[in-house]
Amino acid sequence: MSKWFLIFVLLPCVSFSQVADSVSGVNKKRLKTFAIGGTVAYSIALAGLSHLWYSEAESQPFQFFNDNAEWKQMDKAGHFFSSFYFSYGTSRALQWCNVEPQRSDLIGSLVGFGLMLPIEILDGFSDAYGASGGDLVANAAGSAFYLVQSRLWKEVRIHPKFSFHRTRYAEMRSDLLGGDLTSEIFKDYNGQTFWLSFDIDKFTKFPRWLNFAVGYGAEGMVYARDYQNIEAGHAKPFRQYYLAIDFDLTAIKSRSKAINTLLFLANMIKIPAPTIGFSQKGVKFHPLYF
Repeated sequence: MSKWFLIFVLLPCVSFSQVADSVSGVNKKRLKTFAIGGTVAYSIALAGLSHLWYSEAESQPFQFFNDNAEWKQMDKAGHFFSSFYFSYGTSRALQWCNVEPQRSDLIGSLVGFGLMLPIEILDGFSDAYGASGGDLVANAAGSAFYLVQSRLWKEVRIHPKFSFHRTRYAEMRSDLLGGDLTSEIFKDYNGQTFWLSFDIDKFTKFPRWLNFAVGYGAEGMVYARDYQNIEAGHAKPFRQYYLAIDFDLTAIKSRSKAINTLLFLANMIKIPAPTIGFSQKGVKFHPLYF
């Protein structure tokens, strides 16, 4: 596994070095800073994920596993979200390095998809998982969602977002759904909600800071598949959909690039707000939902 990990953390450096060789006018000092910083951050994140997901699993010969029917596809939403922001963040960083937007958007989307590939390879060598074709499709969709918006509008107008709340299901299977807050955020799909937040002001007259968001989640998942939950004596898991107001933190402009970057990162998280939820249990109003 160590040789694969070394290859994975070197991928960003190789990608950014190729950009420097192929683009005229690029600020190579900034590109070098970004390549080093990106590689360090990526290696730390990959090491953390490796410990979180694979520390208790045994190695196996590489194989694929069809998990498309599991967890009400919440894991696929996570792959879409991650690939989108890897693409978006890489493109913005390359533009900071003086790479022109059209090229940085394309390169960013390819790099965003590429940075998600190691997760599938690690899954493929883990006897607890297996590489997933559905995950690869979700990764491609996330990168494509960024690229299409940048080509269509030359900006992002629909922002994927994430929110989480703790649930009682993690206690039922702490080995799988997480035994503390940090692991639960990643593993307890019952508490996760993925959103698409629309910048309404980009389409019609509307306050710049006020958005409209639609969300997707699921509940009742102690096991990955519906029949497993039922056989274990639990109720059948069900999907949930949400409509909510949202706040666009990137509408706040600062002269500080550091503050603007922090606002960009914070805008990935859905701020608690009045929300209407729809599920098989009916319609429910949440004064504040997270």
